[in-house]
Amino acid sequence: MRSKTVDRAQKEKVVEELGQIFESSGVVVVAHYEGLTVAQMQTLRTMMRDAGGAVRVAKNRLAKIALEGTPCAGMAELLKGMTVLAYSEDPVAAAKVVVNYAKTNQKFVPIGGSMGGTTLDAAGVEAVSKLPSREELIAQIVGCIGAPASNIAGAIGAPAANIAGILKTLEEREAA
Repeated sequence: MRSKTVDRAQKEKVVEELGQIFESSGVVVVAHYEGLTVAQMQTLRTMMRDAGGAVRVAKNRLAKIALEGTPCAGMAELLKGMTVLAYSEDPVAAAKVVVNYAKTNQKFVPIGGSMGGTTLDAAGVEAVSKLPSREELIAQIVGCIGAPASNIAGAIGAPAANIAGILKTLEEREAA
């Protein structure tokens, strides 16, 4: 028989872990998952892990306690029924995975979440999922920075190629 102090200690540990998730995540998405099989939940976890995020099922009451005093405290009203938390440090990754997974599984329904201090509804999660991820933004910035350099190199290289072609033509005329 387990003692109540162990249960209380375990609950306090869960509240502490959830508090750290709420503090350190760029985005936290709440979804209903009633009727999902273990295999379907495992697929979601794998997709989220591949995107750099994670999935957490926790008692709503403990999650609400963990939310107190955090920037995303407004999200507490979403925690009703069978909920799962999907979160990532990247402010877009978890939303992208949740929305994509919901398209393939009707039993998984995003209901909202939080991005920093902003509470999101389902439409907000959808909108966030359409934003470019951190990696995509970095690639776009690098592309913008690299593009002028390649254009300059092309512009510098083109006249040299033209001059070489002209010189070759002149040499051929003189030889003839």
